[in-house]
Amino acid sequence: MNWRELQKKKVRVVGGAVSGGLDSCTVTHWLTAKGFEVHCFTVDLGQPDEESLDAVADRMMACGAVDARIVPGQAALAEAGLKVVQALAGYEGGYWNTTGIARPVTTGAVLPELRKRGIGVLFHGATGRGNDQVRFQLAANMLAPDVEVYAPWRDPEFVAQFPGRKQMLDYCEANGLPIRSRREARYSTDANFLGLTHEAGDLEDLTIPPFFVEPGMGVWPWDAPSSPESVSVRWEGGRPVAINGEAMDVVALFKAANRIAGRHGVGIGTHVVENRFVGVKSRGIYEAPAMELLTSAWEYLLQFVLDRRAREFFNEISARIGLQIYQGYWLDLATTSALEALKPIAALATGTITVRLYKGKVYFEAADPIARNGDIPNSLFTDDASMEATGAYDHEDAEGFLKVLGVSAKNVGKIQFPGYARPEDDRGVRPEANRKQGSRRPGRGRANR
Repeated sequence: MNWRELQKKKVRVVGGAVSGGLDSCTVTHWLTAKGFEVHCFTVDLGQPDEESLDAVADRMMACGAVDARIVPGQAALAEAGLKVVQALAGYEGGYWNTTGIARPVTTGAVLPELRKRGIGVLFHGATGRGNDQVRFQLAANMLAPDVEVYAPWRDPEFVAQFPGRKQMLDYCEANGLPIRSRREARYSTDANFLGLTHEAGDLEDLTIPPFFVEPGMGVWPWDAPSSPESVSVRWEGGRPVAINGEAMDVVALFKAANRIAGRHGVGIGTHVVENRFVGVKSRGIYEAPAMELLTSAWEYLLQFVLDRRAREFFNEISARIGLQIYQGYWLDLATTSALEALKPIAALATGTITVRLYKGKVYFEAADPIARNGDIPNSLFTDDASMEATGAYDHEDAEGFLKVLGVSAKNVGKIQFPGYARPEDDRGVRPEANRKQGSRRPGRGRANR
């Protein structure tokens, strides 16, 4: 869709999900110049890189918007972020989907504002080469199928006028727009309190080390304190409810975890060359201190609670949810079903996990997991695996177990394994030993006895 098609449909009013950055300023002024009445909505996601969201609204008004509003979104983002934690729903290379999960939250917050004003077109500033255009589009299509989505970066006329960042900067400067972006900025950043995403600019040159990126949620690990810090996270029914014994709601907990983990370089500077959904590779530098801390503590808790089959099942749905979020399908049936499947697991996850933070790493420190008597009431960890003479596990019982397993293994060895053509070193056989054996004189080898 292009802007001329909107005008042919008699569309005069449009509403945008805007961040207040270079794209937002450019698009808002450009659409206004084309004769549209532009309403801008910025969702409050606790953006660490913004001192005041009111300043964003002021910038949008200065760029030609007839109205610019700040919409609450922190509680919704925290709940969505918690689901990412509970599912361990990351993407390639350790990226915790912090931007991916924020897009449907943003869309879900903006659409009711459009409804209130009778606006039938939503616009956004996501590039035509990235994932965010998919996330905005699919979220809007699922939540409000009747609302049309206009993406300037897919409008040939807009792209022709603004083929790159330089042209947008020229345009904004020529029109006196109050942009924050500077020509000397070496990369762009997308921010919410779950994490920061740095990309583009000099980050597109893989010959340049990424350490010129200035962390916004902590420090690089080598700049972290030389003394470790112990942190306890209390979980009840799958929800983190306290850090270091201090109870807090989930929004406050994420922010506290960010401060604690960030100062130790945890979750700072994750480097990923990822496969975008649109089929290209891109380089990103990610920050997500709280996500790294909480997912580590959650993983340690799950290790006590899940049996082998439950763990295998969890791993499958974890990978599926991570991919669904990244590709923009947070709201569809597959994700909805997978999240439902997580509920019985989360319900059993109660306990306190203490970890140690040091120079960008999270180490397990302590837990009290003995079932029924300890701090993790649903823990399956008992003394049955002890090397001491305790527990209900009888060594002799393993004899029958191994005999049963050996039936099929022996059949494989007799019937199939010789035909596998596995390399000798892959079978634990040293080639040189085999050659020595083969050099024996006839009549001395086992086969000739």
